[in-house]
Parts: sequence; C-alpha cells; structure tokens
Amino acid sequence: MKGRKMKIGVDLGGSHIAIGAVDNNGKVIEKFEKRITKTEKKNIKKTIEEYIIEKTKMLQEKYKITSMGIAIPGTMENGVILKSVNLELKNYPLLDKLKECIDIPIKIKNDTKCAAIAENVYGALREYNSGIFLTLGTGIGGAIIINNKLLEVGELPGCEFGHMIIQKNGLQCNCGKKGCFEKYASMKAFKDNLRNVLNLDEKTSGKDLLDIIRKNPQGSENFNKINKVIEEYMDNLSIGISNLINIFEPEAVVIGGSFVFYEEIFMNRLKEKILKGNLLFNQRKEIIIQTAILGNDAGLIGATLLN
Repeated sequence: MKGRKMKIGVDLGGSHIAIGAVDNNGKVIEKFEKRITKTEKKNIKKTIEEYIIEKTKMLQEKYKITSMGIAIPGTMENGVILKSVNLELKNYPLLDKLKECIDIPIKIKNDTKCAAIAENVYGALREYNSGIFLTLGTGIGGAIIINNKLLEVGELPGCEFGHMIIQKNGLQCNCGKKGCFEKYASMKAFKDNLRNVLNLDEKTSGKDLLDIIRKNPQGSENFNKINKVIEEYMDNLSIGISNLINIFEPEAVVIGGSFVFYEEIFMNRLKEKILKGNLLFNQRKEIIIQTAILGNDAGLIGATLLN
C-alpha cells in the first residue's frame, strides 16, 4: 500500500539535477541528487528526461504522488524551455516529453522564482511584505516579492538580474553580451577566480575552496591572494545588489544558492559595503540582508507550490 500524499519537486541546475518528495508543510521527505557530467551534458535532454522519469517512478512506488513542479534556469512558455543558457537548451518541449511517461499534473517555472515563492511561504521572506531574492550559483537569478506576491508579467521570467551590465565592454557572458553581472558576481565566477589565483585544478570543489580559505588566515602565505579575490568579488556583488535596492526599495534582500555555504566569509563584508558604503541612494540601516533559510532545497520546494 502506498504511503501518504506527496508532491514531487525537481530542481534543474547548470551542473546538477535534484528531485524529491515534499509534503504539504514544505518538508522534503526524500530526495535524489545527481551531478551532470561533461559527457552527460552533451546529451542533456536525454539525461534530464531519463533521470526525472526514473526517480518519479521510484517515488510513485512509495508515495501517493499528486503533482510535479519543475524549477529550471531560463525562460519558458507553455511548458517549452525557450532558452536556458546554463543548460545550453533552446526551444525544448520538456513538458510534452515528460507527459508521455508521467501521468500527473506537471508545471514548469523559472528556478529563482520557485525559490522565491518557497522562501516567501516557508523561509526568510515570510516576515516581510516586500523583498528581493537572489540565487548565486552557476549564474545569478532573481525575483521580486511585492505585497507577498511574486512580481511577474506572463510566463517569461523577467528579473534577469544576472544579465544586467555592470562593466561596459567587460567579460564575455554565455548569453552573448559582455559585462554581465553574473560574470563577475556568480559563485562560479568567484570559484573560478580563486582556483586561477591559487593555481588549483578546475575539479577543486567548492567545499575544498572553503577549507582553503579557512586554513589561510591573515598572515598566512596565501592570505593576500585570497583576500584580493574576495574583495573584488564583494565589490562587484555589492554594486549589483545596491542597484536593485535603489530600484525596488525592499524590506529585505535574501540570498540563496551555493553562496549560503560561504556566509561566514562573505556576509559581514557584503553588509559593510552596502549598508555603510556610498552605494545606496536612501541610507536605510534597517534593511535586512540575509541568506536563504531553505538552502539549496528552495527551488525544489517552491516548484511543488506551483500546483
């Protein structure tokens, strides 16, 4: 006999897939995760479809699954992924492909919007009427909450904060433009720069990089190199976030994605630059800047709230 009612949430990232069963209180009861290898990325459509279908069938054997929501980085319309830079997908009818094998209601939405919905219902934004939600990972995604509702027009995501220009004729972005915010302030940008400065292999994980930072306090051999990378990263991130605060005047700014694992390294510096620097038009000390409560599960949980 199958167990209690659950919804399935799926979170597709530029380098991973997560799928899990979520109860009516927003708690992840069971979850599967997979890193997408370079070989698998060459046939990303097959990788996505097979993994979601396989794990859905496994969860359906244990629980009474009522619906599925999928969080995806990029733009979509009527279940078609129009463009996902980090997944290298264009005009991909994912919804139709999954419905061939999965007989439950399925909805698809931008991943950052899903995460913002989850944080607004269960997490760090639930105490505020308005807020900015940012997710920093392979790229940068964003969403705006106004009067406890997601700001959106139609199905196209908007709020492509990662692709606002902060450097004229700057670094080439995967989207085709130059100087995009995410080329300077995504966690990928930070990690790549740190690996480069320290001559580390590209396979050095984010966890290993965090350990290296902790083991190189002031006065150590690599401190100056590490500190310079962090300061440059904080400068770029604070400029982008301050621009958003100046436009939207939120009560709170919540940051999710892999940034949360570096909170002890970044957060005090970030607050210092934004709240005590000269970046804000209205100097409001009461504005809250904090990390997401739901962590990397926010997108997955938020996807289940689509149905």
